[in-house]
Amino acid sequence: MLDLRAADHATDRMTDYELLRIINFLERIRTPYDERLGSADPDPIWNIVLYLMKCHLRGDPVTMSSLASISQIPFASAMRRIHRLIDDGDIEQYQRSAGAKAFYLAPSRRLKSDFVAYAMKVKVLLAETFGLGSGSANADDYYFGGAYMADQVIPPLKIMETRLSPSQDLRFLLNEDNYFESMRNMWSDFRSKLASRKNFHLLSLPDLHEELIRNAKRKESEYDVLCVNIPWLGEMVERGIVQPLDGYLADSGINPLDFHPNIWSTGHWGCSQYGVPIYSTIETLAIRKDLFQAHDLHAPTSFDKVIDAARQLHNPRRGMQGIVWNAAKGMPIAHSFMFFMGSCGAPVLNVPMFRVSFDYSKMSGEMYRPLVMSEQGLQTLDYMRRLLTVSPPDILVMDWNRALDCFMLGRSAMIYCWTMRASRFEYDIKSVVKRKVEYLPHPHGPGGPSIGPIGGFLLAIPAGLSPERSKLAFEAISWMASPAAMKEHVKNGIPVAPRFSVTADPEAAATTPIVRFVDRLAKQNRLHGWHRPPIPEYALVEHILGEEIFAALNGELTDREALERSQNRIDKVMRAAGRY
Repeated sequence: MLDLRAADHATDRMTDYELLRIINFLERIRTPYDERLGSADPDPIWNIVLYLMKCHLRGDPVTMSSLASISQIPFASAMRRIHRLIDDGDIEQYQRSAGAKAFYLAPSRRLKSDFVAYAMKVKVLLAETFGLGSGSANADDYYFGGAYMADQVIPPLKIMETRLSPSQDLRFLLNEDNYFESMRNMWSDFRSKLASRKNFHLLSLPDLHEELIRNAKRKESEYDVLCVNIPWLGEMVERGIVQPLDGYLADSGINPLDFHPNIWSTGHWGCSQYGVPIYSTIETLAIRKDLFQAHDLHAPTSFDKVIDAARQLHNPRRGMQGIVWNAAKGMPIAHSFMFFMGSCGAPVLNVPMFRVSFDYSKMSGEMYRPLVMSEQGLQTLDYMRRLLTVSPPDILVMDWNRALDCFMLGRSAMIYCWTMRASRFEYDIKSVVKRKVEYLPHPHGPGGPSIGPIGGFLLAIPAGLSPERSKLAFEAISWMASPAAMKEHVKNGIPVAPRFSVTADPEAAATTPIVRFVDRLAKQNRLHGWHRPPIPEYALVEHILGEEIFAALNGELTDREALERSQNRIDKVMRAAGRY
């Protein structure tokens, strides 16, 4: 057997898309050997492991006979090898269906971990061969990329020219998530190495917000390209942290009409465009459609139906929770409250709930008035309390990643989450819910709509950056937001799709059901951003809700006390800002 023993955490550093590329490389590099040395004996273990891993990553079932045939040795000999691998704990068997005598085969957790460790060593050795570094300590510095850097997604000439002077490399400040990690991989692909990974600074949302403010206070920006969380735009503009892009957009290849208007408008403030949407993510209710079918349940369309389904599927003794959602203190629970309150028919502030894009820089007076202490606020907290009864007992301390893992590992029947994070259900090597998930718009509350709250990020340029660097930065933004680059991300399981041209591409749309789900909501005009209005005071509103709503669900305050405290604190913020 391959001697590849390694720690389980190795699987956290590679997605199955990269592993599939490495398997394809290993198969192709073996072909010339087999062709030229036809008398050489086949390596059955090698063939079995590659085939088993490839099928596991693709979600294809493997039978005993199919695995025996791929070994390229006589059937009886192959069966003995397979049974030995089963006995050694490298291959696991599971029934094709309840009560069935036939089995499917899958790699064991140990084999998966060992293979990932081996693949990482292959990747580093190739990088060393091309003179891009040495030592296993640099395993995370290289990405085994696909064909995109060789054909259609070619960076602009001026960006290519900067590679002649490493000191001129562009510097990026980005969010720490799977999309921007993928973008970093694409840019620093070990075969092209257009930019060093050290020039990509990825931070969590709270740290990113603080760093954007700190960077603006420096004499010289440490970054050329910034990513801005959509609801932060008003603050970034009012504080002078980002510069307008209108002068660059006029002569660029970016077509605003290729973006859904409610998504393009997320980068607009006043009379100018300050950011280019790099990806859109929609808050969704994802459900295990296989469990719903097995229990003869319909996809829930309302708060009450979510609770009813969760109660029927909630079975902690068997390791199954009814639902997981974002309930941790701070940003997660604040987001949940704002989205659920929107589902009850009211935003947290008295902002217009237009079906078309709205310029939030034109808000005035009563539009800033908080609506938290309202019937809709009480309905929202009542729903959140009911969710607690069918959630894990530690849901109030589960962060985004833990909640996601709970669903992805088959321990929950439903989850409220962002589609960007939900993409892991389809491509993460640890996922046991591949092809078993259905994505739904937010179920409505009493008297409210069923829509999809918009999230995501904008790419922007720091204010005060020199004209020469700003021009180069915008050229990078144009490339990163191009249909070709976005399509490549979609093909690799990252459902960005803020452009109609990308979602209309059959190859991109076929990669994940999330792309089709978001596209359907966009065409139905059910994507909206008023749940989190991007006013300059947004971060303060979010902070207040993150404290007070958590205190209610944690038992420190009654619902009415929490809502009144939130109402008064937000009101104080708006009065201090002179809003009314």
